Amino acid sequence: MEDVSAKFVSQKISRTRWRPLPAAALQPPDLFATGSWDNEDNRVSLWSAGDLGNTGLNGEYHGEPRLLCDIQHNGDVMDMQFLDQERIVVASSTGTVTIFRHHQNNQTLSANHRWEKAHYHVDQDTSCGGAACTGVVCNNPEIVTVGEDGRINLFRADQRDAVRTIDNADSSTLHAVTFLRTTEILTVNSIGQLKIWDLRQQRNEPSQIFSLAGDRVPLHCVDRHPNQQHIVATGGQDGMLSIWDIRQGTMPVSLLNAHEAERGRSTAYLSHSTINQSVVSAWLSNDPTKDRMEITNLIPNQTLSVNSLDVLGPCLVYGTDAEAIYVNRQLFA
Repeated sequence: MEDVSAKFVSQKISRTRWRPLPAAALQPPDLFATGSWDNEDNRVSLWSAGDLGNTGLNGEYHGEPRLLCDIQHNGDVMDMQFLDQERIVVASSTGTVTIFRHHQNNQTLSANHRWEKAHYHVDQDTSCGGAACTGVVCNNPEIVTVGEDGRINLFRADQRDAVRTIDNADSSTLHAVTFLRTTEILTVNSIGQLKIWDLRQQRNEPSQIFSLAGDRVPLHCVDRHPNQQHIVATGGQDGMLSIWDIRQGTMPVSLLNAHEAERGRSTAYLSHSTINQSVVSAWLSNDPTKDRMEITNLIPNQTLSVNSLDVLGPCLVYGTDAEAIYVNRQLFA
């Protein structure tokens, strides 16, 4: 693991996200954000991934992540997504959604916009009753959030109020959300369901519902294939990674027992740079004798939860309950 650099940060890390690269960028990502949880003082932080020139003779990476700036955050950071090169959207356990802006000229963070109690159990106007905002996804300028109140919100970064709210989208907790297409989103919930929502439709019902057979095991995360949008991955509380082809049936086409049990906040991710047609075929194959998959453990001695990971090109960043962040710049070497 000589290509991995670690930084101990004295906070439990709930989310890690690479800043997206400009379209014409040739360099690997150099900046990422982290959010903390279960601390007296939770923070949103921006980090430099380290000195790109600090490599060994064989190209191995030795740089250590360096803190650029941080800002206090009210509540646990439940999720975060970059909106663009300067702004990052953060979901809180208090139900509030905040856009933070990175001022690169003086390396500071400030709250640019805030939707107080975007998620709530009883009444948005009362002093209590906020429900955790569990997931956020961005397609600038649009922002979609989900929460443990079963609510879906559609915001625009330049508008004060929600563009649309589906109050009773789900009777159970919604754990995660991602865009399937520009006008469609995917959500997963605490009773093992994957749902597709068409935001062009005015009716407040999903256009499709998929579910796991048998026990209603909570699904904690969802991601779609970057090139083939009909291929979707979900991660469950039982440690099961499920692959779905939303063109066929309502059940997953492939199951992989990725963990013996839940590992913190399960994370599923399909990386653009690792997926090709043969790999997709392997994911979708139910025949164990065909297209065998090679599985590599990237964290051999981890004892506490890995709560979040993000992959951009060949670079991996992840955060843990061991109060540390790790960067691997040569994931596929």
